[in-house]
Amino acid sequence: MADIEKFGYRQELSRSLSFTDLLIYGLIFMVPIAPFGIFGSVYNGSGGMVALAYVIGMVAMMFTALSYAQMVKAFPMAGSVYSYAGRGIAPPVGFLAGWVILLDYVLVPGLLYLVASVAMHSLVPGVPVWLWLVAFVLLNTVVNYLGIKMTARVNRIMLAAEVVILAIFLVVGVVALANGKGDGFSWSPLYNADTFSWSVVFGAVSIAVLSFLGFDGISMLAEESREEARQIGRAMVGALLLAGTLFVVQTWVAALLVPDAPGLLANGDPEGTAFYDAARAAGGGWLANLTALATAIAWGFANSLVAQAATSRLLYAMARDGQMPRFLSRINERHRVPANATLLVAAVSLVLGLYMASRDDGISLLSTLVNFGAMTAFLALHVAVIVHYVVRNHSRDWWRHLIVPVIGFLILLYVVINADIAAQTLGFAWLGVGVIVLIVFYVTGRRPALAGLSSPEDSR
Repeated sequence: MADIEKFGYRQELSRSLSFTDLLIYGLIFMVPIAPFGIFGSVYNGSGGMVALAYVIGMVAMMFTALSYAQMVKAFPMAGSVYSYAGRGIAPPVGFLAGWVILLDYVLVPGLLYLVASVAMHSLVPGVPVWLWLVAFVLLNTVVNYLGIKMTARVNRIMLAAEVVILAIFLVVGVVALANGKGDGFSWSPLYNADTFSWSVVFGAVSIAVLSFLGFDGISMLAEESREEARQIGRAMVGALLLAGTLFVVQTWVAALLVPDAPGLLANGDPEGTAFYDAARAAGGGWLANLTALATAIAWGFANSLVAQAATSRLLYAMARDGQMPRFLSRINERHRVPANATLLVAAVSLVLGLYMASRDDGISLLSTLVNFGAMTAFLALHVAVIVHYVVRNHSRDWWRHLIVPVIGFLILLYVVINADIAAQTLGFAWLGVGVIVLIVFYVTGRRPALAGLSSPEDSR
């Protein structure tokens, strides 16, 4: 268990999470059945090689997970890339990294609530989208406010439910394939010579990466873990491997059951029902409805629950360093959670979700912004590993401290460069606002500083 007092902070959060809790948290954040909701987009973008897109996405994210593992070992505290870039490179860089990843963390709960509310509305048309959204936000806020132990208990229940539903789909799907439904078994979801090209596959990876975002959220709980720091890194890598394996298996089976593959490749999946259509082909309407309902609950409750928790910890970490309003660093003494930050995230998610629900492009716009924010912040993470370990501490562990972060950086840079133009425009505009805020800090004499760190050398 790490002692954060040597970094200038008091232990305020409750250290109650085990390695298993951390692993489950990461799995819930990534959502074991995440491909249900975006299967059609990845299938269309990858030329049908949806399993290959997830394999490459998992490998790509593994380099980032390994870099996270190194930085959480050096700086075992809440704040994720904000803390790592700030202490590994310099406080101003940490502020900008935290500002950019806010685009991910602050927006993702709103995205999840919106996707789930739309799905529930399709199942129960009599209840409007906005009412589902309000219900999801209120429920998650109450659970998060009651403390991290309550969140961990709910996570275990939700993970078990998702795994059971996924198992039902896989069993029914494999039996259907064995009985001659769909295309039968083939390697086409992993490799199809007729549609293969690296540009097609990497284009799909930029979409599939959305399913992997969340493993990094484990690092936000560094001050609530009772394990040693290296266990946090292991939990991140383990969650990524487990989730990636589940993603590949379920999309492989679904790809073989797609009822109209040529149509999906030609026209895409504007309604977002491709996976449910595959489920219907395998087992009928009951399986299609079950997978749709599971998607709604997983995104709107389980995933958004942990996303809200992670976002509140990021705001808490920045606020206690004076880089966000101080009231966000207030801890509820009874439940040992960042109370004001939790409530603010709920309010932002509610307003954002309701606004985006009124737009035809709300879900797609939020998705691209979330991806862009995370990928850009991860770039700073990889640089922080090199600067902290190789430049400052003269590490000769070339694989973990140089080669891995360089490869991870190049992969993410490719994704960012090839991102949606609208996401690039809005993403860089958000970064520009962060630069302006940083300049204001300097002009007003509030230069970003981290507790216990008065100079770059102090981060050694």
